[in-house]
Amino acid sequence: MKVTVIGTGNMGSAFAKQLSSAGHTVRITGRDTEKAKALADRFPNVNAYTASEALGDSDVVIVATAYSDAAQALQSLGDLSAKVIIDITNPLSADYMSLTIGHVTSASEEIAKAAPRAHVVKAFNTLFAQVLADGPGFSNDQRGHVFVAGDNDRAKQTAISLAQSMGWNTLDAGGIVNARYLEPLAGLNIYLGYGAGLGTSIAPVWLNR
Repeated sequence: MKVTVIGTGNMGSAFAKQLSSAGHTVRITGRDTEKAKALADRFPNVNAYTASEALGDSDVVIVATAYSDAAQALQSLGDLSAKVIIDITNPLSADYMSLTIGHVTSASEEIAKAAPRAHVVKAFNTLFAQVLADGPGFSNDQRGHVFVAGDNDRAKQTAISLAQSMGWNTLDAGGIVNARYLEPLAGLNIYLGYGAGLGTSIAPVWLNR
């Protein structure tokens, strides 16, 4: 696939690495153009662009920014009509120990309002950057999950296919409204990683008997 990644931080870098490894073509952009270029130079099939040039003919846009920056970052790309937007954000407080919105809405629903002509899908938000960068394999032959929620079937299947191409197990988590569950799940994972001291090599999975 052709993928635009917005963000050059830890998550953006992890996506560049894993998408490149899976054979996708990546256009990456961020606030700092030089940082984007330096990141792109590390991986094949990854090129850096300014925001206004970053969308191109990409099939998918991955929002790897802070939630508070997501709407503005998306709008800087231009016309997002019918584009698949994968929202990985979580609306975290400054200390990362609570969510700033929830119950009656979610980060994904708010981002969808800001990009009404696009198809927003929630995915990858329950993964630490270290986990994403290291890939889906865990000890004892365990494999990590990506939970995917969205209202547009084509967009959701695109996100599922993208995650599976990078080796992840996937679980259809229903409509975009269920981002209201996935974002608190990410919050719990963050608490376990930092607050409970389990580290950043952990991730939630769903088991079948």
